[in-house]
Amino acid sequence: MSASDFSSHTVLVTGATSGIGYETAKQLAERGATVLVHGRTPEEAQAATDALVAIAGLPAARLRAFSADFARFEEVEQMAARIIAEHPHLDVLVNNAGIATPERHTVTADGNEIAFQVNFLSHYLLTHLLEQTLTSEPGGRVVNVSSTLHRSASIAWNDPNRARSYSRLATYAQSQLALTVFAANLRVTAVSLHPGICDTALLPLYALEGATATEGATHVGA
Repeated sequence: MSASDFSSHTVLVTGATSGIGYETAKQLAERGATVLVHGRTPEEAQAATDALVAIAGLPAARLRAFSADFARFEEVEQMAARIIAEHPHLDVLVNNAGIATPERHTVTADGNEIAFQVNFLSHYLLTHLLEQTLTSEPGGRVVNVSSTLHRSASIAWNDPNRARSYSRLATYAQSQLALTVFAANLRVTAVSLHPGICDTALLPLYALEGATATEGATHVGA
């Protein structure tokens, strides 16, 4: 994305209630986009939307709250159906939502290691469900907010849930590698990027300090 006017664009930002996602939603709305603000719960999504209006001074007409817990495929499917019904043309999908791998191996109700599902599988599902909206007109784009940790990762094809060899860092890196490479198989322009080491909830996986989320968001919207 360039620094051009986005007044005719509709953009979905996942994980937009805090950190890089929130700042990305803010910057895109400031450039005129209609931003679909995703949060894990309806309350979190609405709170972020209200904050963008009250604190950032953005027009309420440019912001829409959507919710889905990415640890539940059913909720992702329900959100996608609502987006298709209300916004049949989507210009940009920013796959940003993510969690740090927990200390202990955790499996979702869908049977997947939680970070692999939240960071990759749910974005894969959401992207394919919304592909019809992204291809309804030329120019649709997908932006995957990934991590340079994918360079040291490998996918445990025989044990993608890492049940036999669980490591927080290796499991997180695997999810980022999967998120990075799946973009190559889409029918729309898709890019994956590392926004830099930023001071977000994921920072402990990287370092002790990092740039601000605002700085990270400038790379996502660049």
